[in-house]
Amino acid sequence: MGYHRDLQLLKDITFPAIEEMNECILMCDFMLQHIRINDNILNDKRYDYLFTVEDVNRLVLNGTPFRDAYKEIGHQVQEGTYKPTREVHHTHEGSIGNLCTDNIRDKMLRALYPLAK
Repeated sequence: MGYHRDLQLLKDITFPAIEEMNECILMCDFMLQHIRINDNILNDKRYDYLFTVEDVNRLVLNGTPFRDAYKEIGHQVQEGTYKPTREVHHTHEGSIGNLCTDNIRDKMLRALYPLAK
């Protein structure tokens, strides 16, 4: 008798939770179907400061000591004179210029292979 009562109590918690999870999955499905990529979003002035690291790095690669480059770009930001170069030259693994998606796909396939057996 106690077993059935426990199941009844569990049902009152589990079914609404499953229904809510299903609603969340449906909402995610809807959102993912309506995603639109804005290829030019970084041209918006609101994102200018994203390029400060790139500009500090550019100065360092051209021979300016890091501390001086950091101070120079920081000063430009504080004075309101900072103008980003908007040039990005990433080369490290996982960066914009080197996403390594082939490596990621291969690693995922190796991880999924045992499950396919």
